[in-house]
Order: sequence, then structure tokens, then C-alpha cells
Amino acid sequence: QVQLVESGGGLVQAGGSLRLSCAASGRTFSSYTLGWFRQAPGKEREFVAGISWTGGSRYYADSVKGRFTISRDNAKNTVYLQMNSLKPEDTAVYLCNADGDYYDTRSVRPGDYWGQGTQVTVSS
Repeated sequence: QVQLVESGGGLVQAGGSLRLSCAASGRTFSSYTLGWFRQAPGKEREFVAGISWTGGSRYYADSVKGRFTISRDNAKNTVYLQMNSLKPEDTAVYLCNADGDYYDTRSVRPGDYWGQGTQVTVSS
């Protein structure tokens, strides 16, 4: 079992950057795949990025490819999402997820473990 707590959200102007963090509890953190999803008001939750348990493979939604970078530090039980060149359409609650299948970005299977989410708002 793993518990996830996100942080780092906030208000930023278009073109700016934010770095989200997701701290996990549990001794088996390094064995989990990890991912980020987001949900905007009135929209379905969507996949953003995923990373393998070693960190050697990373997966991105087309909408964020080239702008966002996912990484993990297994020694710190933390996964990060560096978000650059932010756009107003990136505004959403961002949620951390564990133990999912993220390698096929057209049919991602979220894992059973979710954080509570952190709000990201990008102003134009």
C-alpha cells in the first residue's frame, strides 16, 4: 500500500513554470510505476505523464510533450512534474497516481492509489 501527497501547485502566468511534487509513504515505493493525471472543471480526468519504477522509461500525453518532464527520486520517495511553457489550458487539479500502466498513452490504466490533488491555475 502507498499513500500519496501532492504539493507545488499555484497560480502562474502563461509561459511560466511550476514544479509539482508527490511524496509517497511505504517501503515499496521504488517498485511502483508512477503517474500524473489532471482534471479541469467539467472535464474528464486525463493522463499527463508516467514513469517506470526505475525511472528509465517516461511517457507523456501529446498535449504536454516537450513542455513537461516527469522524474522520480526513489531515495526520497518522491515523484516530480516539471511544467514549463504553461498555457491557460493546463489549468486543472493535478493528481498523483501509483501502480498504473502508462506505457500506451492511448489507453492508460490508472493505478489504485491516488493523491488528493493540487490546483494549478495558469492565467492568460
